[in-house]
Amino acid sequence: MMMRKSLVLLLMVFIVSFIYIYHESFLHWIQHNERDHLFLTTVIATLMSLFPVIPYPIVGGVIGAAYGPALGAFVIWMGSTFASMIFFAMVRYGGFHKWGTKILLKYSATKKVTLLFERNAFMSITILRMIPVIPSILINAYAALSRVGFVRYSVASGLGKVPAMTLFALVGHTIVTNPIELLYMIIIYSIFLAIVYTGYRLWTKKIEQEHRIQEKQPSEI
Repeated sequence: MMMRKSLVLLLMVFIVSFIYIYHESFLHWIQHNERDHLFLTTVIATLMSLFPVIPYPIVGGVIGAAYGPALGAFVIWMGSTFASMIFFAMVRYGGFHKWGTKILLKYSATKKVTLLFERNAFMSITILRMIPVIPSILINAYAALSRVGFVRYSVASGLGKVPAMTLFALVGHTIVTNPIELLYMIIIYSIFLAIVYTGYRLWTKKIEQEHRIQEKQPSEI
């Protein structure tokens, strides 16, 4: 176990260093190769999502500008989804349980996430993915340490990432083609986020109330 963990850590350090040194070259390469190397672009997107040396929206924007809104959204969605699956596997199967637990202890939102997972893990992962204020690493770590199955987590996580990844690609494409449309996109996405966040707040409030009622009820002997 210790040997496997050490090898994974060394691989992570190597990949992070490699991306940090060559991330500008990667983005430049994507801009000028467009659709010629779709698989390699997806691999780069995955690594840059897993190890965010630069913000992933920038990566998504560059890919969206190079591949167009539809194919670009698909590529960055695949990259982000694969990255979350790799992170999940590292924590659950790679011996990084202590690291995952430390991540959970860093965030005050962990208690709310616990209540949501107890109610409906699949729906919780999907909705939490759509809310930018909920750290992605918190969702990844909690899911990996919970009883959620790998396939169930992957599907829910992938569904929840669709809106944001589509936006990143659309922004990148729109900046190149018609920048004035950005305003409409921002308004529409803001409305979408407001609806999702309002629903999330109402849902968590209801669950917290039910949880408090259950705690006050005397236990049956």
